[in-house]
Amino acid sequence: MSEGPLSTVGVIGAGAWGTALAQMLASDGRTVLLWAREAELVAAINADRVNTPYLPGIALHPTIRATNDLDELSGLATVLVVTPAQHMGTVLAGLAGFSGDLVLCSKGIEAGTERMMADVARAVVPGAALAVLSGPTFAHEVAAGLPTAVTLACSDGETQWQRLSPVIARPAFRPYFSRDVIGAEIGGAVKNVLAVACGVVEGLRLGQNARAALIGRGHAEMVRFGVAMGAQAETLSGLSGLGDLVLTCTSTASRNFTLGKALGEGGSAAALLGDRRTVAEGAFTAPVLAGMARERGIAMPIAEAVAALVSDRVPARAIVDTLLARPLRAEVEAGVPYAGGEDSLG
Repeated sequence: MSEGPLSTVGVIGAGAWGTALAQMLASDGRTVLLWAREAELVAAINADRVNTPYLPGIALHPTIRATNDLDELSGLATVLVVTPAQHMGTVLAGLAGFSGDLVLCSKGIEAGTERMMADVARAVVPGAALAVLSGPTFAHEVAAGLPTAVTLACSDGETQWQRLSPVIARPAFRPYFSRDVIGAEIGGAVKNVLAVACGVVEGLRLGQNARAALIGRGHAEMVRFGVAMGAQAETLSGLSGLGDLVLTCTSTASRNFTLGKALGEGGSAAALLGDRRTVAEGAFTAPVLAGMARERGIAMPIAEAVAALVSDRVPARAIVDTLLARPLRAEVEAGVPYAGGEDSLG
């Protein structure tokens, strides 16, 4: 796939993940416009070639230029959006007339509206062609050029993939094509919630067996919810589902896992969330996800437990005891894996 002369790419959001993506995209000499809200962060990136608050220790490529003017990105062919999920709509309102490829890299569900990120973007930027980039990715590893594979789900199918894949792919950053936008989004949103739960297991010192069981039953919840919402089960067993789930549920490099660990050790959700520069999206997604599941009759006891935990309604130990006391049942019913119901074990 030949792209011709290297085109400038925009990245909205200069947190750890946005900066890492900008660094990856600039690795072939391409110009990358990196938007940040804070004028002081823009000035520091341009002057010092580092983003010390969010991605310390990484010398940024010289072709990355920071800006706090969204209008500079409005005429580009490709823009990646890496804002916190709860602020995406507000930020994208400044890019309402954009008509190129908008690649959504944020993972979550909008509180209050229950909209996935693609639905938010579609409403605010109706002329854009939407894609979702999701998968097992820690920012510091991508920025360091370590091997990474992701799902690139394209709403316009193979035509959009042919445009985007040469822009995004690098020798150490390998995208895989999908048409399942909703599946890629649900995998990314639900795994954040499950990572909080796995962090709780670590904080309570419940052992590796318990964590592995939680990952397996959590994946069952992910697939159950995703299929009910129109996703393909295969997507949720791929990079943007199971792959991302395993990564974020097994490392303290995950903000969501670290939050859960602190909660398991007795921390208050209100204090922990109020004291963080970076966002643990699972804490915001859990109540929304649990509410959506209840409304649709989808059994998601782990998501319900995390929602109770992050609202400081129930302590971590009590939540684990409740999950362990659920009725025993078949893992697979009538040949259908991940069957749900009121008495489901999760």
